[in-house]
Amino acid sequence: VGDKVMVLARSGLWQEVVNVPASQTFLMPEGMSFEEAAALLVNYITAYMILFDFGNLRPNQSVLIHMAAGGVGTAAIQLCKTVENVTIFGTASASKHESLKESGVAHPIDYRTMDYAEEVRKISPKGVDIVLDPLGGSDTSKAFNLLKPMGKLITYGVANLLTGQKKNLMAMAKTWWNQFSINALQLLHHNKAVCGYHLGYMDEEFELVGGVVAKLVNLYCQGKIKPKIDSVWPFDQVADAMRQMQEKKNVGKVILVPEAPKEESKKEEN
Repeated sequence: VGDKVMVLARSGLWQEVVNVPASQTFLMPEGMSFEEAAALLVNYITAYMILFDFGNLRPNQSVLIHMAAGGVGTAAIQLCKTVENVTIFGTASASKHESLKESGVAHPIDYRTMDYAEEVRKISPKGVDIVLDPLGGSDTSKAFNLLKPMGKLITYGVANLLTGQKKNLMAMAKTWWNQFSINALQLLHHNKAVCGYHLGYMDEEFELVGGVVAKLVNLYCQGKIKPKIDSVWPFDQVADAMRQMQEKKNVGKVILVPEAPKEESKKEEN
């Protein structure tokens, strides 16, 4: 009682009081803010397990990170920096490139105006060792083709299904139709791996997830990782917070809190 904790839950966290199993709570390290704690678990567990458990990231390798300025993207960049001499390619809109370079992305690519696969090949003709794929659809095929021999593609989302503010059924159908498919025999000839990751289905894997959280807390305490917070919004501005993400303006995490942060309240009073 009274411990400050970070929690994992599939849904239902946009409220003031939540009930979660004790096994899905983790002690916050000294000096961590609640906003950082809210931004840590889902993104960093996902990025860590993708890069190290599936990706087996090692020194001198190269990684392509899509949506590099988002939550998992920023976590993955920081985790790549804990391994020696990893070359990071990151896709994001041009306005975010400066910020990405500062965080350690060697080659930011504007996916809106360039073919990212071509841009990667210009710099690394053989491709990359690991691709993090949150996009799905035809982008998964592009990712597979960008892998070097012994390369690994980890797919963990289908952002291509979410097109703009309204669900576009045609776009969804097209993404579904273009979804990458390969069988075990075909994989034999390619010397590549395809992995699927979804933290939401790790509910019962307490030891596995707990072990990852312990490693992340250790990295945080060493100052090697730090959640990047784009903005903090009170519950009554949830629509604005969602718009911030929908319009792809955020660099890092968009955080919801029950009430407006104190500094902003003071400004309004003044």
